[in-house]
Amino acid sequence: MSNKELIRERLNGLGVPFEWYEHDAANTMADCLALPYAAPDVTFCKNILLCNRQKTDHFLYITLPDKPFRTADVSKLLGVSRLSFAPEEKLETLCRLHRGSLSPLALWFDGERRITLALDRAIRREGRIAFHPCDNTATVIFAQEDFFGHVLPALGHTPRWLDVPWPQMMGGGGVHG
Repeated sequence: MSNKELIRERLNGLGVPFEWYEHDAANTMADCLALPYAAPDVTFCKNILLCNRQKTDHFLYITLPDKPFRTADVSKLLGVSRLSFAPEEKLETLCRLHRGSLSPLALWFDGERRITLALDRAIRREGRIAFHPCDNTATVIFAQEDFFGHVLPALGHTPRWLDVPWPQMMGGGGVHG
């Protein structure tokens, strides 16, 4: 059974309502945001697998698609001196995934709890939230309250909520709110 099929089976078992869309591979955030169901009330998320310098601690960091990622900010909030992008092979060994398919739903494949879930508080919004079901040829969309109230607890990883600042804009711009 494919990862996508396993995820769909688990979601059906939870009894949580969701929308499921099949599509051509969406390899980038731009691809995701161009999908026909990327409505204004749907929060698509950027999912980044990070590790410490020794590559012994791993973090799935989830943030908004348009929020610049600064390792220094996330490292400080997590209390890890140096975070970097995890090597691509870690997607396979930790989550059974390939590049472009990472999502919090992959934590169902991390039975040993080797990944710490780090969520940018900015992803909590009104409306709905979207992720790949561990395969970038489909997207699953949940009501925010269903994802955070039912799906997230079922993943078995207690999230670390982070208040990650928006970087200062160049040229006297300000801070995004």
